[in-house]
Amino acid sequence: MRLRHLLAKERVDSRERITLYATTIVFQWILAIVVASRAIARGLSPAELGLAEIGWGKVLFPSIVGAATLGGLHWLNLRRVREAGGPAAGILRSLASRILPRSPQEMLPYFALAVTAGVCEEFLYRGFGMAALSHAGLPSGLAVLFTSLLFGLAHSYQGRNGVIATSLLGVVFGGFRILLGSLVPLAVWHVTVDLVAAVAGQGLFVSATGEQ
Repeated sequence: MRLRHLLAKERVDSRERITLYATTIVFQWILAIVVASRAIARGLSPAELGLAEIGWGKVLFPSIVGAATLGGLHWLNLRRVREAGGPAAGILRSLASRILPRSPQEMLPYFALAVTAGVCEEFLYRGFGMAALSHAGLPSGLAVLFTSLLFGLAHSYQGRNGVIATSLLGVVFGGFRILLGSLVPLAVWHVTVDLVAAVAGQGLFVSATGEQ
């Protein structure tokens, strides 16, 4: 609701963007800590939550390769959307001009937000969400689909295409969560996608229009 309110405004100033980043960071960390404490109290193990120590040798390579692949694909997709135009490009242009960082001073808190989203959201959806649903007797595949749908709906401010794309990304992440047994690569990929959105959003959807 806050994001939709900001998107409806004609202009969003730097103070409003930084306030959005800061309050979102605080909210997500509080939520993740509360959920983690209750999950552990209810008997969910670190391994079930994707937090077990499996060694950097097993997560470093997929983290780097996945980040490079997803980051490159995301950039190319944003370029495709800009060139195609239409409602999707309009939504991304609105996001870039109102919510994404517009200056070096805004980039630092946005980077902290990207890291926060990567860690906290992956824990909430692919860690706790999938573990809780599996504990409730849901097959792994359905747990992936259900948490991916919730993940997509949480990004409804991006429009229908954004919900679909984010849900599909959630399915990919959920599948790799099962395959790799760790949230670390997923968090790295998530951070990368958010950072690419910030850089590409400025270069493709704001600079191209000459908006300041």
